[in-house]
Amino acid sequence: MSRINTLRDEIALHGKSLFDRGLTMGSSGNISVRLDDGGWLMTPTNACLGRLDPARISHLDRDGKLLDGDKPTKESFLHQAMYGERPQSGAIVHLHSTHSVAVSCLPEIDPHNCIPPLTAYYVMRVGKLPLVPYHIPGDPTLGDAVKGLAGEHSAVLLANHGPIVAGKSLEAAVYATEELEETARLFMLLRGQNPRCLNEEQVAELEARFPRD
Repeated sequence: MSRINTLRDEIALHGKSLFDRGLTMGSSGNISVRLDDGGWLMTPTNACLGRLDPARISHLDRDGKLLDGDKPTKESFLHQAMYGERPQSGAIVHLHSTHSVAVSCLPEIDPHNCIPPLTAYYVMRVGKLPLVPYHIPGDPTLGDAVKGLAGEHSAVLLANHGPIVAGKSLEAAVYATEELEETARLFMLLRGQNPRCLNEEQVAELEARFPRD
């Protein structure tokens, strides 16, 4: 089996896992993997992550031209914006996961760091999470807004929309996305409770010992 076919199978497997556990719904959300030749595999437009046919996952060349498979997600420009600033990233996951979207709708969150450092694993896998101001879905200027933050952040939160998370590998991107959603759930549960967060020294130690991509 070719490397591309293996990656297509892995995308379908992770997509179904995310869907089955309620982290995405309907035809929302998309996944991509960067290939060694600079091209990408991306989930198709209007595809349900829970029912992906690996053979129909989009295969694009380095210029974004479709080589085979179905037409890629209409949010492919978001993935390309992240990849353009993150040559070290090998995969990206974008979901409309419930608790992360809920956080993105709160008026009082810090736009430079939407979720405080509640746990060590959140710091290790996500770090600081900036908020991208609201854009209508499909607006190409949203790609520019993401690009402006992607160089320094492996994850960004789109206001009233959802997270985009990059990782060294598909598995790393999925794990980071899951960690983000779980921490968003904790954040919503702890609202108004004045939770004890990790301090700056603890965060710095984690970032030094467990660097992200």
